Amino acid sequence: MSQQTDRLERLIADQEGECCASDIEGRVATLKRHVSDFPADSARDQAALKALSNDTRYTIVRLLIAADRELCVCEITPVVDVSDSAVSHALSDLYETGLVSRRKDGTWRYYEATDRAVALTDALDETRESAR
Repeated sequence: MSQQTDRLERLIADQEGECCASDIEGRVATLKRHVSDFPADSARDQAALKALSNDTRYTIVRLLIAADRELCVCEITPVVDVSDSAVSHALSDLYETGLVSRRKDGTWRYYEATDRAVALTDALDETRESAR
């Protein structure tokens, strides 16, 4: 038995009263099937979650959701209290992860929260109390 599975062997023995190699292999195979069922584009999901882990990007998403309309970059910048380039970079990251949409109108660029951003923040809001 490898060191990786020693603890698993003890867990299964604790749960079932006994454990053999086939029990361990079966448990690991089942868990690996769960992992293989992950969406093919899970990297995009991880990127969206990572994007929300940054204070500036999180604030921008929450602002866009609360505004419930498109906002120009010039409206966003004074609220988040970081440099223009930091706001532009954050908006670019949010756009790439599908959390905001953008539209250019002449020299103005407008951003709006996507349904995905709303769904993620709603899920966080709805589960915040149960996470304690």
